[in-house]
Amino acid sequence: MRHMLTRTLTLVAVLMQAAFSWAQTDSSKVNQLSFGLNALTHGEVMRGGLPRDEGEVTDDRSNFLLGRFRLIVGYERPGLEARAVVQNKSVWGSSGSQSLNLYEGWVKMKAKCGLFAQVGRVALSYDDERIIGTNDFAMAALSHDLLRVGYEGHGHQAHLILAYNQNAENVYSSTYYADGAQPYKTMQTVWYHYDVPRFPLGASLLFMNVGVQAGKQDDKNNQPSTEYQQLFGGYVNFHPNHFTLEGSYYRQAGKTVDAKALMGKDTEAWMASVKATVSPNDYYGFNVGYDHLSGDDNVIAPEGQSWLIYHDKIRGFTPLYGSRNKFYGIMDYFYESTYVKGFTPGLQNAFVGAFGNPTKKLHVSGTYHYLAVATKPNGLSRTLGHSIDLQASYNFTKDISLEAGYTLMFGTETMSRLKRENSSKTARWGWFSLVISPTLFSTRF
Repeated sequence: MRHMLTRTLTLVAVLMQAAFSWAQTDSSKVNQLSFGLNALTHGEVMRGGLPRDEGEVTDDRSNFLLGRFRLIVGYERPGLEARAVVQNKSVWGSSGSQSLNLYEGWVKMKAKCGLFAQVGRVALSYDDERIIGTNDFAMAALSHDLLRVGYEGHGHQAHLILAYNQNAENVYSSTYYADGAQPYKTMQTVWYHYDVPRFPLGASLLFMNVGVQAGKQDDKNNQPSTEYQQLFGGYVNFHPNHFTLEGSYYRQAGKTVDAKALMGKDTEAWMASVKATVSPNDYYGFNVGYDHLSGDDNVIAPEGQSWLIYHDKIRGFTPLYGSRNKFYGIMDYFYESTYVKGFTPGLQNAFVGAFGNPTKKLHVSGTYHYLAVATKPNGLSRTLGHSIDLQASYNFTKDISLEAGYTLMFGTETMSRLKRENSSKTARWGWFSLVISPTLFSTRF
């Protein structure tokens, strides 16, 4: 591990030296500096529950308001970019700051030939955001501390991402990482994308190696270990006029850390998706699709039996750092909240929807989801339930918009058993988001 880290740091030093030499060219040309803000006010009303942890009791109804405020500073000149975003998130009426952090803070050096190097805290977004996305609907959103180097040009994009995280600057016990800003200890990612010239087809390949630490920091008998999980697969987007066909396939292997046992277990999981969108004109369109995420066996115990079931392998697919509310229903019952003992029965999501623009500033959409587990439950139906998502957004100006949505969930006994709450069978959820994001100041010098 030490030799690997030394080689990585040496590579970083060489790349940074080269990158700064690129950035220093053309330094006498135009510099651009901008200041902006992003104010998001979000409210929710829910009837019917989503217990987060085993044994948790969920009230039948909840209401709350959230506020998220970001200050954004950006700088750009030929060969160099920089960005800093300070973020505060809190519940209306709470005492003090619930979450104040640096959401983004990075510098990016670019060469004329298409090479670049970026270092700092970055909000990542790749392909359709199924595996790596900002997950912005979750308010706090996702960002990563990393070094990213790559090439972009002539239809090709190739990125290499390296990350290594610690809890603190500790010389004597700096091997353990938990409860930090990132969900992993170490991560290496390679992403390649190609857009076919003069043909509406783009394709991507993705490989990730993610290391998560297992064990306890203060356990003298069993030292913590880093367990590595690999994800690999691809995404395809075919988009001729008025029609889009998307597809993806990913596999997971290696080890997954069992949160209960604090140890790594072998992983064999996969997922596949397909989505077709037809938009005859700028006023309306339709989409249809299907997602299949593999699951663990024996997640739902027979009536009257305990949950002490041994799983030799993890077969439940995890969408890692994707924008989950975008794909499996806006409520996302399935990957934002846990199942019994942390295992998942997987998910089948068949959906059909329609969208339209009644006016230039108004966009509306509606989607129906048929939801089912991917494995065979013990004595229960595979069907989890039916969900209907209704959404609308209105742009008052270019920097002021209002979004709102309403979800109806009709669950089955399978849903109730999985979520350990009768209130999970039927739920009503309404929400709104007011977004104000002006540029306060911009200048060139």
